Amino acid sequence: SPITRFKNGYCAGSRCSTRPRRAGKSFTSLVICSASDVKTTITSTAPTNITANNWPNIIDGRDIVGGGTEVLRASPAHDVRVATYHNATEAEVDAAVTAAHKAFSSGDWPRTSGAERAALLRRVAARIEAERDELALIETLESGKPISQAKDEVASAAGIWYYAASLAQHAYGDAHNHLGPNYLAVTVKEPVGVVGVITPWNFPLLIVSQKLPFALAVGCTAVIKPSDLTPGTTTRLVQILHDEWVPNGVVNLVQGGGDVGGWLSSHPGTHMTTFTGSTGVGRLVAQAAAKDLKKVSLELGGKNPQVIFPDADLDAALEKVVFGAYFNQGECCNAGSRLLVHADIADEFTERVVERAQDVSVGDPLDQATKVGALISEKHLGVVSGYVDLGRQEGASVALGGDRLSSDRGRYYSPTVLAGVPKAARVAREEI
Repeated sequence: SPITRFKNGYCAGSRCSTRPRRAGKSFTSLVICSASDVKTTITSTAPTNITANNWPNIIDGRDIVGGGTEVLRASPAHDVRVATYHNATEAEVDAAVTAAHKAFSSGDWPRTSGAERAALLRRVAARIEAERDELALIETLESGKPISQAKDEVASAAGIWYYAASLAQHAYGDAHNHLGPNYLAVTVKEPVGVVGVITPWNFPLLIVSQKLPFALAVGCTAVIKPSDLTPGTTTRLVQILHDEWVPNGVVNLVQGGGDVGGWLSSHPGTHMTTFTGSTGVGRLVAQAAAKDLKKVSLELGGKNPQVIFPDADLDAALEKVVFGAYFNQGECCNAGSRLLVHADIADEFTERVVERAQDVSVGDPLDQATKVGALISEKHLGVVSGYVDLGRQEGASVALGGDRLSSDRGRYYSPTVLAGVPKAARVAREEI
């Protein structure tokens, strides 16, 4: 949570809060970084009725164990095993792409009517709604996000599938009949082909639902690689698709980490890659796409500003700023990670942000009252902690927090405010 003095801005980052001194300009900067309550101890009760899910790879309609390394996923909040799966091998990634290519080039799906595709998407949406509680529990146990938030995200995902279903019957091109005598130009939209879908760990079901149903609506086929930290809800989604009679090969799923994502994004049998994740990996995906001139869609990291002027409703702004910074533990590419506040209200507003952040309910994500849960992994907690240390090295002072919260299980980080952060500091410019 660094606070920096920008030449023209006051910035709040996605996981820490900072109190800046005025820079002598119109705006001052504040950055809010890691999210947690000021409580010194967090109690996470280990679930006693949870059976770890064994997630398969799904290729051409069949469950495949996977020939790669076995992965045991523990809940980041409870330190109990909640999932097991085997990574796909390069040969299995190739088999998944081959199945998707066959389903596209010679299968029925691209030639199915829009009404039929829409009907399947609506059935899937209804199943997501019916399994909301089960899907939310999987998401919470694998990611550490609050169960109340996870339920809302599942409901939103179902809504996206319903919306995509409506578009399946409205995919049309253009006709141009004013080009001169005897000329008629027609543009016809066709499915692009096999789409590689690579999704992150922070919003697993929601983000795959922002990609997959639209590809299916227009007749594409797909190979999906979910995050190796949160594969559960995406795997269950693909199982639901097959329960609802999506043709074999139309939707395939491979488990694994960066190597599996690399094999998928560079495979010559895919026609498009859609990726959400870090900027560094996004560059690699773009490079792989350039080699074959395939289409690519990238949603990458961010350091997003919120701008507060003196005539704003500061009470309303305060709630939006704190929510924007701490939502999903701050593990969000569109978190309001930079707060630009006019110098006339900078001191007052910074004090209020710091005070309000201390009231955020942090704790066991299975508790319905929790608003901020556990960080996704020990590695990520180290990243957050490392940025706080870096802020100190860059000249900032720790005004609040700066330490891991004590907890009997899981990984939680204290709300942290770094004051006096130089405008060129990495903590003020980089996603945390």
